[in-house]
Amino acid sequence: MKVRSIGLIGLVVLLAATLSGCGCFYQAVKGEKAPPPPGTTMKTPPEGKKEMPVEPQAPAGKQVVATPVVVLNDIHFDFDRYTIRPGDANILKQDLSWFKWKPGARVTIEGNCDERGTIEYNLALGQKRADAAKKYLVNLGVDGTLLETMSYGKERPVDPGHNEQAWAKNRRAHFATGK
Repeated sequence: MKVRSIGLIGLVVLLAATLSGCGCFYQAVKGEKAPPPPGTTMKTPPEGKKEMPVEPQAPAGKQVVATPVVVLNDIHFDFDRYTIRPGDANILKQDLSWFKWKPGARVTIEGNCDERGTIEYNLALGQKRADAAKKYLVNLGVDGTLLETMSYGKERPVDPGHNEQAWAKNRRAHFATGK
C-alpha cells in the first residue's frame, strides 16, 4: 500500500510540475483573461493619444476595408481664459465620433493651466476649462452623465518649459478614458 501512495504522490507532483511550466495554468490560477484572438491587437498609441485599434491583415486574396482610427484630442485655451476657441471647437466636433464609436464610455475631462498664477487660481481656472469642454460636448449630444470633470491646475504640465510655447501646450483640457 505504501508503494501505491508514494506512486500516487509522485504522479500528482509530476502533473503539478508539468502544469506549472504552462503559462495558461498560472493565468487560470490568477484569474487572468486569455490574450485577444489574432487580428484584434491594440497598437501602442503615439504620445498624447488614446487606444488605436489595428486592422486585421486580410487573408491572401481577400480585401479588408479600413475603418478610421478615432482618438480623443486635447483642446487648448488662451491665457487666463476658459472659452472654447473656434479651432478647438472643431477638435471637439471631431472627438464626437469617438463617443459614437464607444457608446457608454466614461471620460474624465481634466482642466490644466500653465505655471503662472497661484495654485488656488489655477485650480479654479482648470475646473472652468474642464466644465466648458463638457458643456460643449453635451451641447453636441454627448451624454453628460458619462463625463466627469476635474482640475489639476498647474500640477501636471505636459511641457516643463518656462516660455510661451510651453505655457500654450499646458493650457488645455485633457480627455482621460477608462478601459
